[in-house]
Amino acid sequence: MAADNNDERATQAVANTIKGARDALTVRRVFGTAYKAGEAQIIPVAKVAGGAGGGGGEGNKPDESGSGFGSGFGLGAYPVGVFEVRNGEAVWKPAVDVNRAIRGGQVLAGIIAVCVTLVLLARRH
Repeated sequence: MAADNNDERATQAVANTIKGARDALTVRRVFGTAYKAGEAQIIPVAKVAGGAGGGGGEGNKPDESGSGFGSGFGLGAYPVGVFEVRNGEAVWKPAVDVNRAIRGGQVLAGIIAVCVTLVLLARRH
């Protein structure tokens, strides 16, 4: 009987996690509330990604009662730009992620440094 209660609680916890994920990943998270800026209407846009997961468990020894469970959810939202609507025409204006550009430059610099080192070592031998 206790195992049935644990299974029911575990199932409910997974259902709650999935419901939370579904509620969080809506179009309202992607398209922000539009606002006026002068004669233009601005509609902010974001990239939204998320996920949910669950677990379970049982006792692993005949003389011990065991149980277990786990669930989780993660969500990330990043601005990607805005739609500017003016005189009935929408224009896309992307956001510039300076941090991402800097990280990309650092990775590229690291790759170049490794390549130069390998070329110099090859010439030495």
